Amino acid sequence: MLRLDNVSKVYRIGAFGGKALYAVNNVSFEVHKGEVVSLIGESGSGKSTIGKMILRLLDVTEGKITYNGEDISTFKGETLKNYYRQVQGVFQDPFSSYNPIFKADRIFEILREEFFPNIPIPEWQHRVKNALVSVGLNPAHVLNKYPYQLSGGQLQCFLIARALLLDIQFLVADEIISMLDASTRIDVLNLLADLKSRGLSILFITHDLSLAYYISERAVILYKGYVVERGAVEKIFHTPLHPYTRMLMDSIPRLDRKWEKGTTLLERKIEEFRGGCPYYERCPVAEKICAIYRPSLTEVDTDHFVACVHYEPSTNLLGAPAYTEQRTSQSGLG
Repeated sequence: MLRLDNVSKVYRIGAFGGKALYAVNNVSFEVHKGEVVSLIGESGSGKSTIGKMILRLLDVTEGKITYNGEDISTFKGETLKNYYRQVQGVFQDPFSSYNPIFKADRIFEILREEFFPNIPIPEWQHRVKNALVSVGLNPAHVLNKYPYQLSGGQLQCFLIARALLLDIQFLVADEIISMLDASTRIDVLNLLADLKSRGLSILFITHDLSLAYYISERAVILYKGYVVERGAVEKIFHTPLHPYTRMLMDSIPRLDRKWEKGTTLLERKIEEFRGGCPYYERCPVAEKICAIYRPSLTEVDTDHFVACVHYEPSTNLLGAPAYTEQRTSQSGLG
């Protein structure tokens, strides 16, 4: 349904824009119809940037994003409006999506004016009430209220109801429950699961691994804009391979034992790093080759990919490095 092929987002920084900052670097994955894929990583890993590129809020610098086989960067006019009828986003802070001087349900009025101007107002009001009921809200209790009169969970459900009125096929859910209390989180997660059962595809952007495991079939682990591991959730969570993924797993609090601080990260001199693995500075199992050689995603099992030299067929770092000067020149990093 939606596919990213070698997508990058580059910002020009420094004096006169002489340096390039890759917020997203050569990312590839896809989301199928009726599937939930979790995009996982720390703050600054590029998760939200990917979501914004999918929603056409940011332009793609390199690579391509396709929706049902069509490059979304080519969409204009009515084609772009039709894209937004099918692809919508809900973001972390619901309060930022509302103008505080207008009542919250104004978002439904704007939606009708933009996409459904020919629908009679009584019919539209009936649709709005049905959409609110479907996301667990009582229309009589929430309509005609200002944003400050509603909770964060209610405002978030308002936005999901707005997306449902468009009969969307794909939802970018960017940290949509991080500001909600525990009970409301469960309600929103169950709502997303219900929408998935109806055929909705969801890109679930989160830094919370437990939530990702609860709701998704596949996961993509990002670090500094790079995909370091991706595949089936069961395999990634039960058999994490990349050192970064393992560190994230060790950070999950558990009820059956007291949380302990993970392995102390090694401190390496930045001058050693010459375009190698992005996780080199923090990796407890890095080798010298990791400072200069950037691994590509390797399929180590069915639907389980990892970007680490320890799992590349052409290296043997578990024993002795299979690194050669020829390989350095081929990678363009030496």
